[in-house]
Formats: sequence, structure tokens, C-alpha cells
Amino acid sequence: MQIRLWNTNLIVRLFGEALFNMLVWMYFPFIAVYFGNALGNDIAGMLMTVPPLFSMAGSLIGGALADRVGRRPVMLMGAALQTLMFAVFAMSPSHWLDYAAFIAIGFGGAVYRPASTAMVADLVPAQDRRQVFATFTTANNIGAVLGPALGAVFFFHYRQELLWTCSIILLLYFIAIYFIVKESMPTGERSAERSSPVGEIWKEQWKGYGVIFRDKVFLVYILAGIFALVAIMQLDLYLAVYVTNYVPAQALFSWEEGELMLTSTEILGWLLGLNGLLFVLFILPVTKWLRHWKERDVFIMSSLLSGIGTFALGFSTNLWFLFIVTIVFTFGEIVRSPVMQSFISHYAPEHARGQYMGADNLQYTIGRFLAPVTVFLSAWIPPMGIFSLILLSALISVVLYVQLFRIYPASSKQ
Repeated sequence: MQIRLWNTNLIVRLFGEALFNMLVWMYFPFIAVYFGNALGNDIAGMLMTVPPLFSMAGSLIGGALADRVGRRPVMLMGAALQTLMFAVFAMSPSHWLDYAAFIAIGFGGAVYRPASTAMVADLVPAQDRRQVFATFTTANNIGAVLGPALGAVFFFHYRQELLWTCSIILLLYFIAIYFIVKESMPTGERSAERSSPVGEIWKEQWKGYGVIFRDKVFLVYILAGIFALVAIMQLDLYLAVYVTNYVPAQALFSWEEGELMLTSTEILGWLLGLNGLLFVLFILPVTKWLRHWKERDVFIMSSLLSGIGTFALGFSTNLWFLFIVTIVFTFGEIVRSPVMQSFISHYAPEHARGQYMGADNLQYTIGRFLAPVTVFLSAWIPPMGIFSLILLSALISVVLYVQLFRIYPASSKQ
């Protein structure tokens, strides 16, 4: 489905989200360092465990509201909160107020995302969703490639200007949503009970989540995703620890008159850059190549590539070998991203699409909680032991995906 054929809603969101995502990647990778320098690494480490809880709550609330009041109002709400909080962060005289603003920014983004994803599902035919989701992922990953390199300069030397820029860009995006984006929620599914008391509305919504969490297919899907993400999320967790502690400085290229040497931290930077570059270059062609594959097979291949690729890191510290296995586990992540979103978009019933999108984010939240255990255990377990645990997590996800499509065979026939 070519971009020129997209609904105007999607085009506005594609460019708005891509630009803002680049700005986010100019500050997000450095926020733990910022709070560590300001408050101490021990306090900062504990503080960084709190934002995912607010993000989880924001996803559930945003999903519930998206099915009650519509996609557009919830997106406006999330964008407005982020706009305000970036301004607060920019003007803040206190590190604790900075922290509160950072949490609120994450909460606003979590409120926004389920409605945003549900809008894609509302507007795009099922057969084109993988490609559309892949296009959004590509745009976002361009920011993930460029943002950290720019942020290394701007966040530490021009932080206030960067935060004001984020606030202004979000304000412009809010205005674009308000004047250009139209509501996409299916008319037949709009609630006829908007005049109900607020307490009754929330009771209904949480009852709806109760139904979702009693959905066996959905629970197996979430559990499989958690174990898969534990392996996928190691790129900026144990991989960073392993490379900086165990991979020696070595030459990237050698020639008669000299060589280009890279330190351990520079090698890590190259691996991260390769990961982001592969995403930008290959997610669209790979999604097109796999468009006729069953979702079951794509999920299983993703877990195997991620797990085996990460496990293979422990066999050699040679730089070019590390590049090769980085390509392997990166493709595990690439093939997974669009299929995840398309699976939940066609599995979720129309009247509860926003809630399912919100609950779907739980696998990221829980995965982000569990993934750092590899860093904690590395104090007692040697690298091959940690890589074996990562591979085991990926294999558990394979078993769960097999079980998922046994109890939900219709999905495997997509």
C-alpha cells in the first residue's frame, strides 16, 4: 500500500511521530546518566524502575478511553500532556521536578500509543497492515539512528533548548491533530452510554480489561512476547556490559601504513549503530518479503534468530564476528515488529480494539522489568551462562508461540 494512497490521518501521524521520535532519541538514551550524575547512580537506578509502572497504567487508561471517547481525543490528550511536561522540564529548577516531568512525559506517550495504533487498524485493510506498521517503524528508527548522535551534543550542552524544541514540535503536532486528523473509531461501535456517570464508565472499562485478561489466547500471546522480548532487549543491557568488559580493543581495518583501532566502548557504538541502520534499511523489504508467511512462522523465526544470535556472541570477541551475529539477532527483531501489531489489530474485536492495544503493551513493560536480570546475574554467572539463559528465554517463547497457534489456529491461516 503506497503512502500516496494512505488516509490523511496516517500521513500526518507518520511525519509528526517520526520528527518527534528523533527528538525523543536525542534525550532518552542519556536520561539515566543525567539523573545518575545529579542524584547518584544508586538512587537513579531505583528511580528508573518507576516510569515503566506509569507507562503500564497509561497504556491501560489510554486503551480504555480510546474505546470510550474515540481515538482522536485520546491522542490529543496524550500530546497535550507531553507538550506541557516538556515545558515544565525545560523550566524546572529541581532535579526532582525534572524526574516528575520525565515520568509524566512517559505517561502521556503511553496514553497516546494505543489510540494511535488502533487508528491504523481502523483505517487500513487487514492485508496491508503489516506494511503500514513497518513504514511507521522505519520512520521511528530513522530517529533512533540519528537522535543519539545528535543528543550526545545537544542534551548535555543545550538541554534546555532541546526540551523547548520538543515542547514546540509537540504543540505543532497537537495543532495538526486537532485541525487535520479525523476520528476513525467505527461508528457502529461508539458507546451509547457516554452520559453515564464517570464512576460507572471506569467500572465498565476495568470490567472490560477483566474479560481481556481471562482471554486464554491473549494471555499466551502476552507471555510468549515477554520471553521473546527478554532476549531482544539485551542489546542495551547485557550486550553493553559484555562488550565493554570482555571485548578487547581491536582494529576495524588495517593497511600498510597503519590501522583503525576501536576501543570496547567504540565497538559497542558501532554495534548499536549497525542495529539501527539495519532496521531503517530492511524493515520494509523484509516485511514485503514475508507478507505471505503465517504469523506463527514469523514469530517462531524471530525468537530463534534473536536467541541464537545473542547466544552466539559468547563464542568469539572478534569484531567482525560480532558484526555478523548482530545482523542475525537484529533480523529477529526486524521480522517481529510489524507482525506483532498486525496480529493484535486483527485479533482484537472492533469494540475493544483500543483496550487490547493498551493491554498489548504489558509485554513490553514486563519484559523491560525482567530483561535487566541478566545484568544483575552477571556478577555471579560467566558470560556463556548468561547467554545460555537468554537463549533459554527465546526457546520458551518458541514453545509458547507454538501453543498459541494451536489454540488459535485461525491466526496461522492469515
